[in-house]
Amino acid sequence: MLKVDRAILHVFDFDSGSAYLSERPLDLTVRATRSFVQRHLRKISANAESRHGAFAPDSGFAAELQRYLAGEREFVEFSTEIAQWFWEELRRTEDLEQCDLLVADFTDTDATGEKDGEDAGPSFDGPAGRRFFSVMLLPRRQAFVHEVAGDANDIARVDATLPNPSQKVASYLLVDAETGAIDFHDKERAVGGECVSIIPERFLQCTSEASSHEVIDEVSVIVRDVAEEFGLEPAVEAARVKAAVARSADVEESFSPAEVGRTVFAERPDVAERFEERVQEAKLPEEAPVRRGVANRLTRSHKIRTDTGVEISFPSELAERPGYLDFSTDAEGRITITVGNVARIENR
Repeated sequence: MLKVDRAILHVFDFDSGSAYLSERPLDLTVRATRSFVQRHLRKISANAESRHGAFAPDSGFAAELQRYLAGEREFVEFSTEIAQWFWEELRRTEDLEQCDLLVADFTDTDATGEKDGEDAGPSFDGPAGRRFFSVMLLPRRQAFVHEVAGDANDIARVDATLPNPSQKVASYLLVDAETGAIDFHDKERAVGGECVSIIPERFLQCTSEASSHEVIDEVSVIVRDVAEEFGLEPAVEAARVKAAVARSADVEESFSPAEVGRTVFAERPDVAERFEERVQEAKLPEEAPVRRGVANRLTRSHKIRTDTGVEISFPSELAERPGYLDFSTDAEGRITITVGNVARIENR
């Protein structure tokens, strides 16, 4: 469950050159408002495309955030300073995009932070959970609405429509209040003839590491290449990678690319060694964070397509269970796929 403790919306209007900075938080007792904020926060929290980072020692935002989390700064005042920074920075970009700024302080009770029996950290009102601080740029879009005036209905265009909670948001940051770990996503903007990602480079002043999605994809590519090099079946080995990542994430909320290779190729040390060489060449991180929900979504199934047009989608874990999905290759190199232990078949 995701509990929003405080949230505030600041409005930017670059056409008129005005910023409308709110003097009070959003009323989260209003169900529609609370639902809108919760759903957007849940979406960015579970986004596998979020990049990861750590604050630089001289990050100004990190110092002020620490003061806020310690109760030394008030939420509205702190959020207003953040909004003023983004207003000044965004108005300098060459391709202005109308947007609003949402700042939120929330607790994710599904993310306890427990690892190997460690304490989950400070507790909050209600169920124990992990506290996060988030800043999100909500792009506004044009929409058409009807207008009812007397006996003549009309159509009007409005430019203040916020993105639906089901839509992706391109620019946001999420900071774990306990560990200081950062998840963020941003797009490059042209500022003074230079392309910059203002969230990691100028606002957060943090490192930038590959997203969970990028690391899992890269590991899968390396496994397929190495499997082909040593005459193994790439489809099977790629599915085993997903199963190994899911198991690791379920316990640690992270995975080690090198350890995944050692697990997948446990019976072939020569293949495992080649895999590790490729991981080092690709400069993948030693440990990649990935939340349980994200890992399950990315790894729960594997899809293959044959040159005859047959597509098969199957749970990744079946690649490690003999008798459920077996691949064999004849002398001419043709592959036979056998699906076993089936009790019934349904049309889908």
